[in-house]
Amino acid sequence: MAKKVVASLRNVNTRNFAKVIKAVKSEKTGAYTFKEEMVPVELVKDHLNK
Repeated sequence: MAKKVVASLRNVNTRNFAKVIKAVKSEKTGAYTFKEEMVPVELVKDHLNK
């Protein structure tokens, strides 16, 4: 059933998105945390360069 739901959410006019996961170092503890964001495929490189 999951495949049918995912397939029905796809639309010809929608953008393709990529999940971007960045490792961010905490200033207090020095440990790394991960931030996840959904970004349009065209803007992935710009988003990672920030």
